Amino acid sequence: MFITKMTKKGQITIPAEYRKKLKAEYYTVEIKDGEIVLKPFRQLAGSLKKYAKKGKIEKVIQEEKKAFGEALIEKHKSD
Repeated sequence: MFITKMTKKGQITIPAEYRKKLKAEYYTVEIKDGEIVLKPFRQLAGSLKKYAKKGKIEKVIQEEKKAFGEALIEKHKSD
């Protein structure tokens, strides 16, 4: 177990050992039973290759970017 400190901007450091094991740049964050749960987030485009054959992957990527942008805006509203 590691102990980490939250900065004034609400940032924490994930220890390098954990980052190397997870190999993820993005994480989902949720609260479950009073605890913060981080899970590696893989981009949708890679997991939805079957739609690329039908020409729908561009729409999926656009929706992913839109959702990510909205999440960033929501996150920084309170800053």
